[in-house]
Amino acid sequence: MKSKYFIYVLGMFCLLSFSSCEEFLTHDHPTDISDEDWWLTQKNATDALQSIYAGIPHGFHGRKVAFLDALSDNLVQRQSAYGHYEDYVKGIQNSSWDMALHIYRDNYRNIRRANRFLANIDRVVMEDYALKTRYIYEARALRAYYYYELLVLFGGVPLVTTVLSPAHADVKRNTYQEVYDFVLAELTEAANFLPARYSTVDQNRIASGRSWAIISRMALFSGEYETAKMAAKKIIDSKIYGLHKSSAINGYQNLFLYTGEQNGERVYFSASGAKEVWNTLVPQSQGGKTVLSPTQSIVDAYETLQGKTIQELGPDSLNIYRKDPNYKGNRDPRLTYSIMLPGDKFMTSTLNPFDPSPGNRDRIGESYSTFTGYWVKKYIDERDKAGTRNLDFAIIRYAEILLTYVESLIETGEWDHPDVVKYLNEIRNRVGMPDVDVSVYNSQEKLRELVRRERRVELAFEGVRYFDIRRWGIFEDVMNGVVEGAYNPNTQEFVQVEVRKASKDRDYFWPIPLEAMLANPNMEQNPNY
Repeated sequence: MKSKYFIYVLGMFCLLSFSSCEEFLTHDHPTDISDEDWWLTQKNATDALQSIYAGIPHGFHGRKVAFLDALSDNLVQRQSAYGHYEDYVKGIQNSSWDMALHIYRDNYRNIRRANRFLANIDRVVMEDYALKTRYIYEARALRAYYYYELLVLFGGVPLVTTVLSPAHADVKRNTYQEVYDFVLAELTEAANFLPARYSTVDQNRIASGRSWAIISRMALFSGEYETAKMAAKKIIDSKIYGLHKSSAINGYQNLFLYTGEQNGERVYFSASGAKEVWNTLVPQSQGGKTVLSPTQSIVDAYETLQGKTIQELGPDSLNIYRKDPNYKGNRDPRLTYSIMLPGDKFMTSTLNPFDPSPGNRDRIGESYSTFTGYWVKKYIDERDKAGTRNLDFAIIRYAEILLTYVESLIETGEWDHPDVVKYLNEIRNRVGMPDVDVSVYNSQEKLRELVRRERRVELAFEGVRYFDIRRWGIFEDVMNGVVEGAYNPNTQEFVQVEVRKASKDRDYFWPIPLEAMLANPNMEQNPNY
């Protein structure tokens, strides 16, 4: 990095007054404990480090990773109490948009915690020097992760590496490249130092593989395919992770249930990150709430069992599969593992979103029911009805690492590398899908088409699609116009859910929150906000 990194507190955590910002800046702990009183023992250091881990996002609460699919053509979100995601897809978000403020503020709060930890850790007397050093690299890696999140959502942001007074909070934004380089350098150093794995009790800590995984994601989003390929290959070559294959067919399904929760595929996960799933996805007839509903577009993306897209089967077959998505059970099993369709049986209910009877709590359009005629099935475990609700949420899975490696090979001109077909086949075969038809997928363009489809169906509702459609340059193509839901046999038409509006020149990045603009006269807003 050529630029000097400055301190930036920004006032995001304390929005009411300048004095409250100063108080927050000079205290590490939620109580009035000073630095001199706090940084004394190993337990103090451990607790402070854990406060940085507290910012790791969850799937369905807090910063809601799964909800990012509602900013893509995979999902529709309703119920503003869960966040105004709908503002974004309608193109009416602005600098007061609650989601931008929530994520911006939360990430900077976690960055501040990391900076305070790194500034004070040397005060703590720890007999285990190796542990103390590991703590430092964990804090640096976590700080880099929070910067990665800010980067891919907001673009270049002010870089913060130490703690300073509010008088120095008027720093300018760093460029995208500067933030990218900082995150890359920090995570690379951490990946080369941190352990490859931890014991079961510490498995949620950031390890070498997680650092490489974040690098692979950031590099892929940024079009740095050589770096993405390198980082993904590091994880593959470590042989620590692997596709979960509890059986030939249901290994994929079990990934999102308690039976398969402890698996070798989750490179990066949040503990109990799916605990709010019952109040986010589940049909009301079973005591749940439906806030996220799959679109017809994602349903249409799944191939048939013969490895054909429904679009290439011809208009008659296309029409059949669009109206009856799992016609004769002849679709990629990931469809029914991931999505509940009209007529499916869920627990004691047969789901009929088009029955207009007032007693049908699952009818389309009912408050907290589906808005498309479909329900997300991933991460729903029937045991949660009894109140368990502590299922972990995978932020980055090994399957994504394989797909990143494959896509990077394709985009760097190595589309005919044997690993491309090898790893695509591993992912497809895991769910009983046939090998890649190399007589069809025999060029860079065709393999690019295939890997993009595989990413969509394999990683559906895991918060990945939104970033993919932006980096692929198809954002405007898929995020403008009418969103369709399921075929309604009563009206003989597909449900018209909403009209979306998107502009790559404005919506590629989120708006810098108004509070940040007001707190810092040197802050610049993203274009066209």
